[in-house]
Amino acid sequence: MKKVIAWVSGVFKDEKGTPSSKRMMGVLCTITLCVTMWQNSFSDVQTAPSTALVDAVALLAFGCLGLTSVDKFVKAKEDKKKAESMNDPEV
Repeated sequence: MKKVIAWVSGVFKDEKGTPSSKRMMGVLCTITLCVTMWQNSFSDVQTAPSTALVDAVALLAFGCLGLTSVDKFVKAKEDKKKAESMNDPEV
């Protein structure tokens, strides 16, 4: 059980180990969207959420999780550049 809790808490942390609001919002939007779509499959068309609202939540989830991925690649590039500068004898 401790491994599951550690994994879940790790999902919401960035590369430095600090909590990431982008990841939390992305996962929250994804869960909300999935629950809404599941609930919508059992309801009438009159009670369905608007298409614009569903698209907005989907774009927010995609944007938050996408920005988290970009941060990971930028950090790797910065770490590589820092390692090269430490090994460079001219600096």
